[in-house]
This record gives sequence, C-alpha cells and structure tokens, in this order.
Amino acid sequence: MRRDDLVRIRHIIDAAEAATRFVNGRKREDLDADELLRFALLQAVQIVGEAASKLSMEARQELADVPWPRITGMRNRLVHAYMHVNEDILWTTAVDHLPGLVLRLRQIPGVPRRREDPR
Repeated sequence: MRRDDLVRIRHIIDAAEAATRFVNGRKREDLDADELLRFALLQAVQIVGEAASKLSMEARQELADVPWPRITGMRNRLVHAYMHVNEDILWTTAVDHLPGLVLRLRQIPGVPRRREDPR
C-alpha cells in the first residue's frame, strides 16, 4: 500500500480513537447536554471521513470490506448539512462502528505508529 494511504489510515485511526475516548463512560443523553462533546465528536468523525476520502482507489479496493462510501458520505453530511445532524446516528457511529473500524485498520501492515502529514 502506498505510503500516503498508510499515513491517512493512521489519521483515521487517531480520530476514531479520539471519538471513542470522548464517548467512553458517557450516555447518549450527554451528547444533547454537552456542547463540547457534540463539537468534539463531530470533528473527530469528520476527520475520519475526510481522511477516508483522500485514500487512493487502490487502497479502498484492497480494503473492500470497509464501508468507505458510508464513511465519506457521513463526512459530507456532517460538513454540508451541519445544522441537521442526526445525533442518534452520530452517537451510534462513535459507540458501535468506530471501535470495529479501528480494529480492522490496525491489522494493516506498515501503518505508522503516530500521526504524520502525508505531504
């Protein structure tokens, strides 16, 4: 896999892990009550989608079991329809889907240990 794809996968892992930390020990109701949590979670999920959108077609095909269109589609929804975010979906994404994504992406050989800039 190309080096820039591996770096972007690291970015996805970092942002997904951050989102998971943000919701750890919290309840769905906290998302409604805590503006900082809501903004942090939105940003983390947007980063996941933005990094995913920059992956090469080859990387996406190599990782065909990952739902890339859903990930990038969610990013687009959060960015362009930011006033109409379904917070139940945002919460479910962070609690139910991102941990599995991290587990899958951690299996990829060559992913850098820490976040790097692909430029």
